[in-house]
Amino acid sequence: MTRFYNWSALTLRRKDLRNNATYAEQLLWDKLKHSKLSGIKFRRQNSVGNYILDFYAPELKLCVELDGAQHEKEENKEHDLRRAKYLSSFNIKIIRFKNAEVIYNIEKVLEEIRGFAEEIKTRP
Repeated sequence: MTRFYNWSALTLRRKDLRNNATYAEQLLWDKLKHSKLSGIKFRRQNSVGNYILDFYAPELKLCVELDGAQHEKEENKEHDLRRAKYLSSFNIKIIRFKNAEVIYNIEKVLEEIRGFAEEIKTRP
C-alpha cells in the first residue's frame, strides 16, 4: 500500500514551517491545538503527498489554509488550484482564510471553521 501522508522526505520542511510560523498561524494554532475548537483534533503542518497543509483535521478530512500576500500572485493561484484538485482526490475539504482575517477577526474565522466542520459531520 502506498503511503501518502507525512512522507519522511518532508519531515525537515514540516518542522521548519512549524518553527517559523507566521503571526497569523501562531494565533490560529493557539485556538486549535489540544482540540480546543469543538473537540476537533487538528494537526499542524501535516503533509499529503508533496503538499504540506497548514492545519489538518484527519477525522474530518478538513484542511485549513492561511494565505499571505504571496497567494495573490498568478503563478501561486495556479499552484493552489492544482493542490486543491490533488487534495480533493483524497476527499479533503479546504477552507481558506487570509492572514489579515485571522489577525483582525479570529472569532469569525473560528466560527466559520466550526460551521464547516459541523457541515462535514452531518453529510451522509
